[in-house]
Amino acid sequence: MRLARRKHPPATGDAERAGTSRRADGPGPSPAPDAAGPVVSGGEAATAAKAAPEERALTFGDVFGRDAGGIIVLLVLFGALSLASDQFLTGDNLANLARQVAIFGIIAIGQLLVILTAGIDLSVGSVLGLAGCVTAELLVRGVPIPVAILTGLLVAVACGLINGTLVAHAKLPPFIVTLGMLGIARGVVLVLTDASTVQPLPNAFSEIANGSVLGLPNLLWLFAAVVVATAFVLRRTVFGRYIYAIGSNPESARLAGVPVNAVLVAVYAISGLLAGVGGVLFTSRLNAGIPTAGTGYELNAIAACVIGGASLFGAKGGAFGAAAGALIVATLNNGGNLLAINAFYLQITIGLLILVAVLFDQWQGRLRVGRARGTSAGA
Repeated sequence: MRLARRKHPPATGDAERAGTSRRADGPGPSPAPDAAGPVVSGGEAATAAKAAPEERALTFGDVFGRDAGGIIVLLVLFGALSLASDQFLTGDNLANLARQVAIFGIIAIGQLLVILTAGIDLSVGSVLGLAGCVTAELLVRGVPIPVAILTGLLVAVACGLINGTLVAHAKLPPFIVTLGMLGIARGVVLVLTDASTVQPLPNAFSEIANGSVLGLPNLLWLFAAVVVATAFVLRRTVFGRYIYAIGSNPESARLAGVPVNAVLVAVYAISGLLAGVGGVLFTSRLNAGIPTAGTGYELNAIAACVIGGASLFGAKGGAFGAAAGALIVATLNNGGNLLAINAFYLQITIGLLILVAVLFDQWQGRLRVGRARGTSAGA
């Protein structure tokens, strides 16, 4: 029998000397791949190369999605007005613009949540007036400011809960329900105040809306906080995903385990709450309870959402887009005043913007459907 002799690997010094001698003699053959490493064939390498995602730069649209269009329009509008008027970018005018946009911008955020569920809330303007006047009436009677504000907000939430319950459980159309609440809330305000302005109110209450922090109006800080909080909820929470799912297809969402009725009630309650916040801020800014406050604000809120990229068919839109839409509407009005443009022309412009935004949304939808059909036919 022959005994096979096992060859031991050379010592480290021998290996280094061997490598040195090979390098001195000239380039030798490339070393064999490590036996422990995977050997990839040409076909597998090609497949892996195709499967690897292509690297591309992060775009503005990737960050803001559907909100990007409204933000771009806002930036263009700011640039045009800054060139057209020397007064536009002054500190006083920008502070005034912030105060103008903050109140109905907050209402627009609440309206957005309802629109994302394929609903509509026509009562936000009247609920704003009701919450503001309830707060003012309590302040006139000597009730402490925090208690009066909390009571006004609770009244607004109650209106939203009624809307949500009728929509979710009674299965009534949101348009009809909120239209009815619009008339009821406005009628209650007129009866409560006897159609008269409620004043005087404490100066401390007026400071809530008219004060400033770090040189910026309190209203702007509150508006920014509402926008950022809503954007976080919509993008990063389960509740936000539920809202989009209901707006896309409520029956599919129900079958997937989404508590559709509870989410709808919550959404309308939040819309009522934000309308109440707007009412308190409106009353604080004027330091008086105005029974006609908020008239027509529901239309401005809807316009802000649509101009900002929200779809009235639900499931499309974002908080930053609604905020941009509110700023566009307020900036048009502010710039029109600076340039002495007839306010009626501004109304025409805002109406045209709404039509263009809806037409653009429909056009994008048809393009997506066409691409999907082309892809399925090619497959």
